[in-house]
Amino acid sequence: MSHYALEFEKPLLELETKIEELRQLAANGTSDFAEALAKLDRKARKVQKEIFSDLSRWQIVQLSRHQARPYTLDYLKLMFTDFVELHGDRRFGEDPAIVGGFARFDGKPVMVIGHQKGRSTKENMQRNFGMPRPEGYRKAMRLMELAERFRRPIVSFIDTAGAYPGIGAEERGQAEAIAKNLEVMAGLTVPMVCTVIGEGGSGGALAVGVGNRVLMLEYGVYSVISPEACSSILYRDPTKAERAAEALRLTAKDLLGFGVIDEIVPEAPGGAHRDPGLTAKNLTAALRRHLGELEGMSAQQLVEDRYARFRALGVFDEEVA
Repeated sequence: MSHYALEFEKPLLELETKIEELRQLAANGTSDFAEALAKLDRKARKVQKEIFSDLSRWQIVQLSRHQARPYTLDYLKLMFTDFVELHGDRRFGEDPAIVGGFARFDGKPVMVIGHQKGRSTKENMQRNFGMPRPEGYRKAMRLMELAERFRRPIVSFIDTAGAYPGIGAEERGQAEAIAKNLEVMAGLTVPMVCTVIGEGGSGGALAVGVGNRVLMLEYGVYSVISPEACSSILYRDPTKAERAAEALRLTAKDLLGFGVIDEIVPEAPGGAHRDPGLTAKNLTAALRRHLGELEGMSAQQLVEDRYARFRALGVFDEEVA
């Protein structure tokens, strides 16, 4: 478990630090702390339940960005076997902000594609903070077409603040690369299941997110714009990000209600970063179920299913004059 804590997590971290210290003392055999440990354990569970039972949307945004949160490569290690990473878009170069390749899920071959952030400053520079350039999306498109050629289901993991908005990315056709991915995904004749594992930001997320099923981890967020950018545009004040998060309705619960996602995958108590193994187990069960449902569909049925899913999006009120 990470010792980094968000502001609202700190009361829980303080209790857990005390528990850890007592366990170390107990291990030395100097005293019996069984009763004190049991009391602190009960208190920690109570505090955790109180904190996470009533999170605001802004707090969930912060959780989705937690620096210890599992990333795509972490889930690859926990959920898949025989992963062979493939590189490059065969047009310009390699983009480490997108990772992908063939792997086995439940012993069956699949294609896995996902955004990848870094943990250290060096890794974040290498991965561009998980914000892909056009070559990253073109690599993803190449891998999707490769999966279709070999009749392999596609699993994608979404975790990005958005596509990189730099001059070089725009010069190399960022918008066209994203649009082309949307076109390709719409016509894929193999099953595709997408999961928002952290942040799902704008077209940068949607560029690998047009699947037959779209899942979302409990403390992920998915939105056309970040709360900070939204507050700068709407309120002319970037400090009003918390207010913007409430207006955007970007949490898993919100989006399930709107029909944007198909299922909320429970995270470990206190968030995925507290127990990546348990979160991966929950996600494995959800992926297994949805891939199993899609396996029985024909190529034409898969295309029609995906088309119908996205055409049905949208919640509105209609007034009759």
